[in-house]
Amino acid sequence: MKMGHLTLFWGKNTEDIFPGWSGGSFCSYFFGLIWVFLLSFMVERLSHTKLIKQGTNHVVAGLLQTLMYATRVALAYLVMLAVMSFNVGVLLASIGGYAVGFLVYGSQVFRKADFSQYEESSDIPPLNC
Repeated sequence: MKMGHLTLFWGKNTEDIFPGWSGGSFCSYFFGLIWVFLLSFMVERLSHTKLIKQGTNHVVAGLLQTLMYATRVALAYLVMLAVMSFNVGVLLASIGGYAVGFLVYGSQVFRKADFSQYEESSDIPPLNC
């Protein structure tokens, strides 16, 4: 039985990003980091999206919210599992994806109009610790 790292390490020689991932080359490691970055970026995208239009049937709206929530949680768990490889590059890629995703979709930098105090900015509730 192969043991994984139990402390943070830096290096491309890992197959712990995803099972069966051949992490021996720099190219495959780099694409793994891009994949983790995009996963965490998409978690932020789903956290700040508003797809359900006003006046939508409440049953349909509830089903859409549930689907979006389940997708966001599944992506967040994939990011968490990748970070559990204890690879510093994977950790930095995930933090970078969350940060850039929040900058683009959650911060005031790219927002065209201010949300009123009582308007929800997303269809699903925020991630809580």
